[in-house]
Amino acid sequence: MNILQINASARREAANSTRVANSITARLQAANPAAKLTVRDLAVIPHPVLDEAALGALFTSAEKRTAEQASRVALDDLLIAEVQAADAVVLGVPMYNFGVPVQLKNWIDAIARNGVTFRYTAQGPEGLLRGKTVYVALARGGLYRGTEADSQVPYLKTVLGFLGMRDVHFIYAEGLNMGEEAAERGFAQAEADLAAALA
Repeated sequence: MNILQINASARREAANSTRVANSITARLQAANPAAKLTVRDLAVIPHPVLDEAALGALFTSAEKRTAEQASRVALDDLLIAEVQAADAVVLGVPMYNFGVPVQLKNWIDAIARNGVTFRYTAQGPEGLLRGKTVYVALARGGLYRGTEADSQVPYLKTVLGFLGMRDVHFIYAEGLNMGEEAAERGFAQAEADLAAALA
């Protein structure tokens, strides 16, 4: 089993989303002692944004790319290879201003490549990253689960499903900025969500 953990918080240490993601990964490793783990911390090694230069590199055929363009595409290729090799993907996702962090959006932009991780057919788009289980560790200061203010879950369901990853479990740690007792309840709820996902 190959486990890929993506930490998307801007904080290198003490991020609540990373804490929950680490808990998920630990449970997966306990159930699969021989599992190989790859951890990519997007705060430690930020991925570049999808800008005009990156688009130019991606839309230039490999044999015509400059050395700089080839180097830029290779950064995305590495992330694609990691997710292709993974059986389980663990995403640590804090809520920033009601959305996902730019760090995670850059990762998604890097792995979403036509003809590689999805393709268009006469019947519509087809995701090519199939056969994976995704665990999304959500860390929120307030309480947003099941409300209109939660834009993260619909977005992640859509984009992950578009890429072929439809076995997605959301693990919620909420109320983390609402006092010590609320935070304790939030982390306890995350453990309960994880137990249900692994059952």
